[in-house]
Amino acid sequence: MKAIRRFTVRTVLPEELQPLHELALNLRWSWHPETRELFRSVDPEVWAAVGEDPVRLLGEVPAARLAALATDRRFLRRLGDLADELRDYLSGPRWYQSTRSGDAAGELPAAIAYFSPEYGIAAALPQYSGGLGILAGDHLKSASDLGVPLIGVGLFYRHGYFRQSLSRDGWQQERYPLLDPDELAVTLLREPDGTPCRVDLALPGGRQLAAQIWRAQVGRVPLLLLDSDIEANSAAERNVTDRLYGGGSEHRLLQEILLGIGGVRAVRTYCRLTAHPEPEVFHTNEGHAGFLGLERISELVTAQDGLGFAAALEAVRAGTLFTTHTPVPAGIDRFDRDLVARHFGGDAALQGVPVDQVLALGAESWQGGDPKLFNMAAMGLRLAQRANGVSTLHGSVSREMFSGLWPGFDPEEVPITSVTNGVHAPTWIDPAVVRVGATVLGHERAEDAITVGEAKRWNELEKIGNPEIWELRRALRAQLVDEARLRLKASWQQRGAGEAELGWVGSVLDPDVLTIGFARRVPSYKRLTLMLRDPARLKALLLHPTSPVQIVVAGKAHPADDGGKRLIQKLVAFADDPAVRHRIVFLPDYDMAMAKALYPGCDVWLNNPLRPLEACGTSGMKAALNGCLNLSILDGWWDEWYDGQNGWAIPTADGDESRLDPDSPEAVRRDDIEAAALYDLIEHQVAARFYDRGADGLPHRWISMVRHTLVTLGPKVLAGRMVREYVERLYAPAADAERELAAADYEGARTLAEWKARVRDGWPAVRVEHVEADGPGEAQEVGTALALRVQVALGTLQPEDVEVQVVSGRVDEADGISDAAVLALKPAGGPDLDGRIKYEGLLELARTGPFGYTVRVLPDHPLLASPAELGLVALPAETAGMDSGMLR
Repeated sequence: MKAIRRFTVRTVLPEELQPLHELALNLRWSWHPETRELFRSVDPEVWAAVGEDPVRLLGEVPAARLAALATDRRFLRRLGDLADELRDYLSGPRWYQSTRSGDAAGELPAAIAYFSPEYGIAAALPQYSGGLGILAGDHLKSASDLGVPLIGVGLFYRHGYFRQSLSRDGWQQERYPLLDPDELAVTLLREPDGTPCRVDLALPGGRQLAAQIWRAQVGRVPLLLLDSDIEANSAAERNVTDRLYGGGSEHRLLQEILLGIGGVRAVRTYCRLTAHPEPEVFHTNEGHAGFLGLERISELVTAQDGLGFAAALEAVRAGTLFTTHTPVPAGIDRFDRDLVARHFGGDAALQGVPVDQVLALGAESWQGGDPKLFNMAAMGLRLAQRANGVSTLHGSVSREMFSGLWPGFDPEEVPITSVTNGVHAPTWIDPAVVRVGATVLGHERAEDAITVGEAKRWNELEKIGNPEIWELRRALRAQLVDEARLRLKASWQQRGAGEAELGWVGSVLDPDVLTIGFARRVPSYKRLTLMLRDPARLKALLLHPTSPVQIVVAGKAHPADDGGKRLIQKLVAFADDPAVRHRIVFLPDYDMAMAKALYPGCDVWLNNPLRPLEACGTSGMKAALNGCLNLSILDGWWDEWYDGQNGWAIPTADGDESRLDPDSPEAVRRDDIEAAALYDLIEHQVAARFYDRGADGLPHRWISMVRHTLVTLGPKVLAGRMVREYVERLYAPAADAERELAAADYEGARTLAEWKARVRDGWPAVRVEHVEADGPGEAQEVGTALALRVQVALGTLQPEDVEVQVVSGRVDEADGISDAAVLALKPAGGPDLDGRIKYEGLLELARTGPFGYTVRVLPDHPLLASPAELGLVALPAETAGMDSGMLR
């Protein structure tokens, strides 16, 4: 018989134990070892049974045990100390506060709103599917540790992401357990009279979408999660937040409208109720939340003495940052324009935001774009004055991919920068690694090092001896072996195996064998099965008599991705072979709980995506923090930080074949080449070095690489470093720009909007009409200078509206300029009889070899964040080449 309603009956804690609620409801426990240990000591068996979840622990621990703890003076002292420590953490000044009170006082934003469709905070709050969510969770946690006044915004998915198991034949099975908020570390945001806070959105046909707001407290950072599963909604609207990345196109659109528009309203509600400072900066983590800009425009247009749409757009852009995580157009959400028009027109329209303006923001207006589609990334970039990719290589890929939005500019000038991702060390570093580091740093310095991340190197770790490092690595490997055996046995039981069939599981893996880890989502570009390219070769590596390897694999395919499921099934079939099943295992239901054992326990982290399709790849960072060496394609973060001593680079086949049909002859050849390179590396370099032992039985060269990884990569991969970069390079400039445009009742926004309109109208008349240079001929001597004179027609524009530049540098055989330098020319006198302005300047020839230059005119205004912001440029007419500086 099935219950028609489900709810949780909560334990009433004795008065002495009330601080346990306070500790349980702040998710800082998920990265604070002392707090987790306190909860474990409440009842170790229940703690393990509830998946190390404090809220569920307090709901299930026997009353007799609670009564005993209420009189246990040692436990109460620990509880009181940790409660006091949490309050100090929440209220005391941290890095951000000390920075604001220093020379940068008044420059840093009072608050930042951070929007993401998913958050990986802890396994106990399953609101994530993969790297995007884990990154967002790490961003919030590091912001908390640094004292950055962030407000997180997302959706509350009643079924979260799916749980994974395997059928007997290795096919992925999905299940969606219903999440009860009463069993999670969330509280309902309420009005002063106790009623739940609500946001309401208009939908087509007179319908409404309402949502309540759950708050999860992530250290100092509130995370607001919107939930549409409330009685005010009809059945269809209640299901908008049913599960992460589920449903069809309209369902996804409604999720993103709720996240963006509803999210801004939730932030306003939260700030009104708590007196939290209003955000000056809005950070859009991927395009899913892009509609937040439309709501903010509507706020400004409909306010008393409101702005026009153009001025409101400029004000919103100034304080908005857009982070892209995808290196391929297929990874971008795109909707049918008619669908978007229906949800932003008629009775569903946002007040003050015409539907044609909405459609223009998401239009694929570039050559090759689809005029029938609405592109969320295009809208995100048009609504943000600042944008970034998530590694240096990904920034370059993004500038190329989105260059159509800035026609006339070379990709390297597209205004998309990069901030390389980082990982939250207190979450991902094993406590045993911290203890070893603390032996040379001291506990406080070790904690500060992994939190703030200001050091360039952790030089003190050079003092840790070889025996200590090797013993640490073996202990972590043994810990993973135990975990893997437990999970493998549970998986086989789910697949229908009986106890009598599973005796072999007790000898799976070996704590003294080189262990390689591979765990991630399973889209085709990540190439889960590249290791299976030559099964006989892989089997020989696994079963080598003197230098064997063992591999632990995990990962989920999207429920709709049968291709990814087939890859999992293929790997599982190989791992099921009795000849090798003690050396390679697939562990289903990859999540944060599994990852915390997997990363530290591996000796080598394998990553073999198609280059350059891995935007960053933070799993390898988490492994590196624990002394694990990376074996990876030079993609994402590994492309910029691999140094030859912190792991190995898998060679890639020649040519950019990342977008090939995977079954094409070229793709087959590429995979064959890269798989062969992978096998050779493992056999002749990785395993050879791991098993190369000295007289004392230690692999000294291997340990040296582990130590080098900790010393050099440790401080680089930190989310603390990442968040500080966001604050200093993006949040602070965005806040300054927002303040400048908002000053004097948004006079700056009005002025900038009017100037942009005038420049756009007048730009067709702007021309470079004549260029000449004084010089002795084509052969020039280094150190000399060319005197340049340029005549420019400006039409209705004024000289102060533009900048005339000379762009010079090395040229290739096609006259393409590389490594360009830019020189601004100065106007020389007023307009001539034809209305042209003369510009002059000296071009110094500071390099030898083939050299060339061109001239261009760009819009120029002090409130622009980039010369390319308007996407307007005037260049000389196409010519056959250059001769002594004269166009011909």
